[in-house]
Amino acid sequence: MTAIAEPRRLDPTDTIDVEIVVPVFNEEADLTPSVRRLDHYLSTHFPFSAIITIADNASTDSTWQHATTLADELPRVRAVHLDAKGRGRALHQVWTNSTATVVAYMDVDLSTDLNALLPLVAPLLSGHSDVSIGSRLSRSARVTRGPKRELISRSYNLLLRTTLRTRFSDAQCGFKAMRSEYARTLLPHVRDTSWFFDTELLVLAERSGLRIAEVPVDWVDDPDSRVDIVSTAMADIRGIARVGRSLITGELPVRELRAEFGRAEPSSLLRQAIRFGAVGVLSTMAYLLLFLWWRSPLGALGANFAALLVTAVANTAVNRRFTFGVGGRGALRHQAQGLLVFVLGLGLTSGALWLLGLVSTHPPRAIELAALVVANLASTVLRFVLLREWVFARPSLTSEASK
Repeated sequence: MTAIAEPRRLDPTDTIDVEIVVPVFNEEADLTPSVRRLDHYLSTHFPFSAIITIADNASTDSTWQHATTLADELPRVRAVHLDAKGRGRALHQVWTNSTATVVAYMDVDLSTDLNALLPLVAPLLSGHSDVSIGSRLSRSARVTRGPKRELISRSYNLLLRTTLRTRFSDAQCGFKAMRSEYARTLLPHVRDTSWFFDTELLVLAERSGLRIAEVPVDWVDDPDSRVDIVSTAMADIRGIARVGRSLITGELPVRELRAEFGRAEPSSLLRQAIRFGAVGVLSTMAYLLLFLWWRSPLGALGANFAALLVTAVANTAVNRRFTFGVGGRGALRHQAQGLLVFVLGLGLTSGALWLLGLVSTHPPRAIELAALVVANLASTVLRFVLLREWVFARPSLTSEASK
């Protein structure tokens, strides 16, 4: 059962630009000062119409009483009570039923500076972007928190980029917004009702072709946070595995959602693979010629290193333009990342030579070349995946507050 306390002077016929949801569970101490502070900010600094919805997630203290009192006193505040816990569950319910143009949410501790609220919602109201997220990992962000939480946050987002090929930088910052028509379409496909809700929604939005803007935020860690890091991390890992399976099996209707939103399909994987393969054939031929040329003066390992290094630099440069269509600045960074990929390729080919040396002290040249070809093919596959999903991955739209 859901109980709702409406604002006393909110005209239901008014068009609301933004609905800001504040999910809470047993927050009787922080709720009133935080909501009053947010309400004051909206009345003095926010140029759009907005309402605040307190979403009480089955609190067992006096949080609901505080919420209804605020709804009675403040015209733009309303309160919703749910009988079950879960931030995702609360956002799902309120956002689905919202009549605002943009739906947003923020943590009750207001760890994020409220001055980021306008940059968060402005690109959505203007139609420039579809989803907007606060980022604590942007270069322009100012973050105050301990090294443990910093490490966990960066590791989690790195895991997302590695496993689910995400482009956004910060999945779990409690400061997000979305155009409500997209929220209503995507939410039926989001299964998580707790902390992984944010990640699942963002992955689905990105795969569906929605434009995600990132806003660098000033953020101060709440030392009284009651989030169980270990259980949350395990739930997130299970969520990543589940979403990954759903994307592979087609359970998540990404293609249909792209068509519904009128978003073009991303660059053809097959076309990129063919171009990459053509470059790879030329690179392999050049690599083998260089290896044979340098085999006598440098030895097998030395010739392998030199030939692979030269062809790796050339391969990265050609793939950057020809295969993945990337131009402009960033060539040095891409080469640096490409060299890291080169190290992995070096490990595969050098490992093949090392294993061959264990079998035979002086293997025939034909066997040596065959082993290198097999290892190089494995290195090529790995290189394609890393170049496509990491080095030349298309970034999300980013809205820099400093611009």
